[in-house]
This record gives sequence, structure tokens and C-alpha cells, in this order.
Amino acid sequence: MTEPRTVFVIDDDPSVRRSLARLLRAAGYRAESFASAAEFVANVRCDVPACALIDVRMPDVSGFDLFQQLQERCPGLPVVFITGHGDVAMAEKAVKAGASDFLVKPVDEDVLLAAVEQALAASRARVRLGGGG
Repeated sequence: MTEPRTVFVIDDDPSVRRSLARLLRAAGYRAESFASAAEFVANVRCDVPACALIDVRMPDVSGFDLFQQLQERCPGLPVVFITGHGDVAMAEKAVKAGASDFLVKPVDEDVLLAAVEQALAASRARVRLGGGG
């Protein structure tokens, strides 16, 4: 039996969510999309191999604030940040905080899929070891 390969997509832009989910599904991943941090936090599962693609800039809760919540709720859930407004300082902050990767929109499909696969590999290892997320 193949392990689930779930990618949570959290972005307030509906067209971005749809296109990312479409790309991920075409690549064989199970994509679950959320329009806000609150919607995601209410539905996140920490006991399956998964990773999260999180937009840095969202209206209610920033991607960085969501990342902090996840570190408490689902420690070890790999996060790949995506943003259309990134800079070196922001990327450095994300990686130092423990993000798996930091990508700038528009995201090259191959780069995105490689980042997702790397994050999922880390998640599968943690789940096998009983660490959740």
C-alpha cells in the first residue's frame, strides 16, 4: 500500500490555490486547499505524512504566525513558504525558524515539486519514528 502524500495548500488567493492543487494532484499528491490560516488549523491532521505550502502574506494571520501555531500544534510538520513579495531577509527568517524551503511566486513547477518531495520525505521519517506531522 502506498503511503498518502498529502500537501496542505494555504493561500488566500483562490486562483493560486486552484493552480497549486491542480499541479500537485497531477504529480500524484493528495492536495487539500485552505483559504485561511483559521480554516487550516481547524482541519489539520498531524498523524499523516504531509507538508504545508503556506503563503507568507494573508489578510488575517500571516504565514509566519501560522507557522508558529503549527510548531506548537503539529511539531515537525514541514512547511514550504511561498510568496510573491519575498526578499532575502524574509527567506532567511523562514529558514532559521525551521521552514523546509522558501519559494517566490511565480514558482517554477519543478522547483516546487522538488521542495514538496523533500518536505514529505522528512515528514515520512518523522511519522515512522512516532513524531507526528
